[in-house]
Amino acid sequence: MRRALHSAGFAMLTLWIAAPLLPLLIWAFAGRWVYPALVPQDFTLRAWDQAAAPQQQVLAATGTSLGLALTTAVTATVLGALAARGLVLYRPPAAGLVRLLLLAPVLVPPFALAVGVQEVFVRVGLSDQSAGVALVHLVPALPYTVLVMIGGYATYDVRMEQTARTLGASRSAVLRHVTLPALAPALLASATLAFLVSWSEYLMTVLVGGGVVTTLPLLLFSTAAGSGNQALTAVLGILTVVPPILLFGVGAALLRRHRAVWADPDPASSSSSAAPGIER
Repeated sequence: MRRALHSAGFAMLTLWIAAPLLPLLIWAFAGRWVYPALVPQDFTLRAWDQAAAPQQQVLAATGTSLGLALTTAVTATVLGALAARGLVLYRPPAAGLVRLLLLAPVLVPPFALAVGVQEVFVRVGLSDQSAGVALVHLVPALPYTVLVMIGGYATYDVRMEQTARTLGASRSAVLRHVTLPALAPALLASATLAFLVSWSEYLMTVLVGGGVVTTLPLLLFSTAAGSGNQALTAVLGILTVVPPILLFGVGAALLRRHRAVWADPDPASSSSSAAPGIER
């Protein structure tokens, strides 16, 4: 009974997530779809051929989006982990004020924040450049990584590091074999959130990128607003949705593997596999 309920719940959740994507899938292969027909009169790959054409810049925009999102994910996760470590483990003076400042970007209206950042970037020469867009994507991404990593460090026992150091492990060995494995779920969640924030960012990319830095969301919005080509818009929508779905799938698999390793019921096998990893 419990297994059946679990399967039914999983099926309903899958249907809930996939249902909004069904119209995109139909439109992406629709050749002619005239009202009041419920399904297209014919199907074609013409929209996919248009998306693959060099003049559409879909491949270039996808590569730019991936590069920006990966850069933002790595940078924001590292900065968020360092900030959370200082706030939770060392409790600096005015920690509440520091936390408020780190979370301020999610409290300010996005348009006002984007306009202010764009003005600064124009003055320092970072406007209309990929580096400037990558930096501005950190602004909305960093608060989420800080929040997630604060939760990760809230249950983190720093005495594990101290014990490893007492036993002669180097700082790098402690980082690789103690700190990172213990914080792996929080780090993965932080990187995923930062990736999604950067991947879907539109307003700041428009203002700071100035139309020179073209990402997939920018291409999607411009095609939907200006071309009237619903089939091509659907293809771009699918291309925009696929990477986050794949990311969640990979993240879920990694979390299951991490949970299985740390929940190993055989202490002998765990200790024997972990012992050679500590370096002096």
